[in-house]
Amino acid sequence: MQNDKAPSHESQDAKNQSEWEDPNNWSTIYFSKRDSRSTVPKRDPRQGWTINFGHPKGAVWIYYLFLFFFMIGLMIGVGVGIGIEILD
Repeated sequence: MQNDKAPSHESQDAKNQSEWEDPNNWSTIYFSKRDSRSTVPKRDPRQGWTINFGHPKGAVWIYYLFLFFFMIGLMIGVGVGIGIEILD
């Protein structure tokens, strides 16, 4: 027996497409809690992909992105500090 109330994959794809096309979800960033994707094509798909800030995994992406740049900055700072010690 098939459950007619279960959302189909096609209806979620249609909802995602509708959310992506809605200009209210776009500013400098893309934010839609109803879109099930954590990354979406940019408005001009030839320019790549962007993060859906309304999706829980979108927040995780941002966290790791900030952590990555923080670690790079920390390594550069430590490297510069070691270089200064050697020169002294």
